[in-house]
Amino acid sequence: MSTEAQAGASPLPFTAEVERATRAIYERVRGVIPEVEWPVHAPLIAAINELKRQRNAVILAHNYQTPEIFYGVADYRGDSLGLAQEGARVDADVIVLCGVRFMAETAKIMSPQKTVLLPDFEAGCSLAASITGADVRRLKARYPGVPVVCYVNAYADVRAEADICCTSANAVKVVESLGTDRVIFIPDGYLGRYVASKTNVEVILWEGACEVHERFTPQEIREYRRQQPGVHVMAHPECPPEVLREADFVGSTSGMIRHIADARPRQVVLITECSMSDNVAVEFPDVSFVRPCNLCPHMKRITLPNILRSLQTLTPAIEVDPEVARRARRSMERMLAVGRSAVAA
Repeated sequence: MSTEAQAGASPLPFTAEVERATRAIYERVRGVIPEVEWPVHAPLIAAINELKRQRNAVILAHNYQTPEIFYGVADYRGDSLGLAQEGARVDADVIVLCGVRFMAETAKIMSPQKTVLLPDFEAGCSLAASITGADVRRLKARYPGVPVVCYVNAYADVRAEADICCTSANAVKVVESLGTDRVIFIPDGYLGRYVASKTNVEVILWEGACEVHERFTPQEIREYRRQQPGVHVMAHPECPPEVLREADFVGSTSGMIRHIADARPRQVVLITECSMSDNVAVEFPDVSFVRPCNLCPHMKRITLPNILRSLQTLTPAIEVDPEVARRARRSMERMLAVGRSAVAA
């Protein structure tokens, strides 16, 4: 049966051939996906992996995707910028971005000649939606000459108005690289406050927020510690300052993973989107993960069925206005140049 014909069947059959094709994948994720669920996931995984070979496609999955996507069909995994950089390097005609729309825009900006698919075009982001390019122009008019630092969790028209982009991992370094007394930092107010606490540069904030990270409270963390004495608390800097003060480690998603690899804490709670705990647990089976479950409703719009459908139809395809993309790429390249100069030093 063709992949197209299979997509019309519900559910796809869990055959002996599918079981053989996905056995190694399940052995890797059996600690985070119940065995009873695998006959539902496995036929979709097998169909997607076959179709992406036919399409000369790669699948990029963000750290917040569910394990059946992250380990079942993704060719590359990581944070949004890392995925876009990897997508630009690979020899593929099609990129399927398993994340949210600003990430797909980043992939298109970095790989304009490739078809970039987002399996659900409604996979947005509360943080990215908090600001527009027009808002940035008004900020620049209010603070003439003050450089704009834009967290990459923003849409292309916003990045096009910025002087330089940053990630949560390099935000402090980027701000200090400008050599100015103050900067405008957009769009995440909580990340901006974290940056301000780490530098003498005055940080003018835009009060955007991630709806996942802003929901965490210090009381929750204290309760984790009460229930699990000795638990190592790791928080993303998109969380409110009072939450970060309760944490043992603050860092980006990639920083959290490196810290676990280096420190090997016995028991960990990651104060971030809950699918990341499942994905990291696969890599560190000797570490016990307490799983807070603040789900990102936008990330969870990406599913195995709509990944398959996206590959079949080559839709929804992401487009970015060429002039907007050119200007957004400039701000991102300036950020990457800061990283290269730091390595060279």
